[in-house]
Amino acid sequence: MNAMIQSISMSPNNCRFMVRRSFSSPLTLILGTAVALLISIQARAQEEKLAGWERSIVTIEVSRKQYDYYQPWSKRTRRFQKIGTIIGDHQILTTADELYDRTLIRLQKGGRGRWWIGDVTWLDYHANLALVTVSDENFWHDLKSVSFGSAAKVDGAYQIVRWREGKLENRRAEFSQFTVRDSQLCPLDIVTLEVSSEIQGVGWGEPVVANSKVVGILWAQDGRTCEAIPSSFVQSILDARKKSDYHGLGYFHFFWQPSENPATLARLKLSGESRGVVIIDVPERPDGGPQVLKPLDVILKIDGFDLDIQGDYIDPEFGPLLLENLATRKKWAGDDVKMQIWRDGKQMDITYRLPKFEYTNSLVPAATFDKEPDYLIVGGLVFQPLTETYLTSWGNDWKRRAPFRLNFYRNESPSKGRPALVLLSQVLPDSYNIGYQEHRYLVVDKVNGQSVHYLPELQEALKKATNGFHIIEFAKGDTLRRMVLAAGDTEHDATARVLKRYGITDEFRFAEAKR
Repeated sequence: MNAMIQSISMSPNNCRFMVRRSFSSPLTLILGTAVALLISIQARAQEEKLAGWERSIVTIEVSRKQYDYYQPWSKRTRRFQKIGTIIGDHQILTTADELYDRTLIRLQKGGRGRWWIGDVTWLDYHANLALVTVSDENFWHDLKSVSFGSAAKVDGAYQIVRWREGKLENRRAEFSQFTVRDSQLCPLDIVTLEVSSEIQGVGWGEPVVANSKVVGILWAQDGRTCEAIPSSFVQSILDARKKSDYHGLGYFHFFWQPSENPATLARLKLSGESRGVVIIDVPERPDGGPQVLKPLDVILKIDGFDLDIQGDYIDPEFGPLLLENLATRKKWAGDDVKMQIWRDGKQMDITYRLPKFEYTNSLVPAATFDKEPDYLIVGGLVFQPLTETYLTSWGNDWKRRAPFRLNFYRNESPSKGRPALVLLSQVLPDSYNIGYQEHRYLVVDKVNGQSVHYLPELQEALKKATNGFHIIEFAKGDTLRRMVLAAGDTEHDATARVLKRYGITDEFRFAEAKR
């Protein structure tokens, strides 16, 4: 008995600890159960909220040709899957990305099962939007169209929804900002919704959902940052298309700088609070229309919106945005934009007509979709048009890795004297071209004394050899200024050898260029 009492008295801390645990365990169990129940209720509510999306999104599989612009005579096939959203009667919305050079479109609903043959009914590469449909009426059974909502009026969190491995996946996303940046498929500035999420491998047409409505369509992802086209921009284009008012996207073709330096505005005699942006260059309009802006003009307002010294305005839906967005805010190519400017010490009102954005508005076309790459092979010399698509052969970081001189031409506009550029892209070694086989990436200026801007012009110039030789001249500043090669049978035999050696079927491929 004494031993037992001593044991208990020697371990009072243990006794208190056991008592404390005996009283706290039920409380912990109750709290844990409550938390688990709350999580379960929230998850069930979220599942119920998103259950209808199983009937509103589909998987789109695209089979397309994939060209090798480094070896333009070769090609392979590519198969890719993306997401489409049902937006109306027989209409499925997705992005235009990966729909170029397509050979087959298939769609699957419910995340698994049968594939249905589809067709693209409309697409706009500049806006990165497309509509897809299926002619088989059985496909549309049990499918439900969605409603659009404003990305700026969200009560709660965003959700990203997609089919993945036969299951409907949704991930939470947090708002980052509204900004104006290049469209995914062209250098045209449009409004963009940025959200942050842990989801991986998106940016292929997945809907961004909030308040049971689609508020954006994803088109890119970089780490956790996901970029989406806001639904209001999408809907404005679709509505204009229904009314036959959509003529493509326009843009501001001039260049400007912020007016942050008060001395600049003082020199331009603009008194009062600093405001507006200063025009620094007005290139020739791509549509040949009249110029209404001049260098050193100060733009104060566009369509009634005041511009601050950084070039921002307050958008009614998205807040502060760059002025470039006013070219695509319910405005299309050919539409008039009202501007208030300051010129020569006076305030003026002008009307600016939006030129249409085209890939060929740049000396180096920004893209060449739905078209096989052009080339011409002469005695092992490979000539190609200089395009941005060609430059992307240097990989994702092509703007830094591609040859500087070729990248530099992207900043120039085409002109009557130089509407396009032809490039000696590489030399396939042969005894005919010994000494020249290491030269590449050279811009052609003249061939046999004739200016060359397109491959058909080059082909014609090669028919006019000088004293039995071809004289190929390159642009100033290149490492090599001139090549001299034998013409006639020697040239033709060399071309035949090169084609056979490298397994190339045709010595050239191009369509007649419009001049």
